[in-house]
Amino acid sequence: MVRRWSPPEVGAPLAKYHHLAAAPADSELLFIAGQVGTDATGTLVGSDAATQARQVFANIEALLASAGSGPQHLLRLFTMVAGTEHLAGFRSTVEEVFTGWFPDGDWPANSLIVAAALAAPDIVVEVEAVAVVPKHSTN
Repeated sequence: MVRRWSPPEVGAPLAKYHHLAAAPADSELLFIAGQVGTDATGTLVGSDAATQARQVFANIEALLASAGSGPQHLLRLFTMVAGTEHLAGFRSTVEEVFTGWFPDGDWPANSLIVAAALAAPDIVVEVEAVAVVPKHSTN
């Protein structure tokens, strides 16, 4: 359904993403606000990037499911990590989560920035997403 690719006319992606992603014409776009590592009670789950990123991706998966979509329908991610010291922990979680979400390596487009800080001092990872909701969805 979602088409993702990286044409040979540009350099290869630097990580687990494709340069382009396209939604089919008969689908609805879903925009997910930046998710941070808070659980359903609003409590930040940990202080390290790996723990927070796991929760971020769990939140995104739950939001997708609530709309009748799933990780396979992700078009684009926009990732923010507070400080270069958190990149290794974030990347290890991406490796873990994406192996389950995209076993064939068909990753969504993604941009990553390293920010001086995020919305609160203890938040070290935030991810926004764009996905499609398949036409057959009732939500």
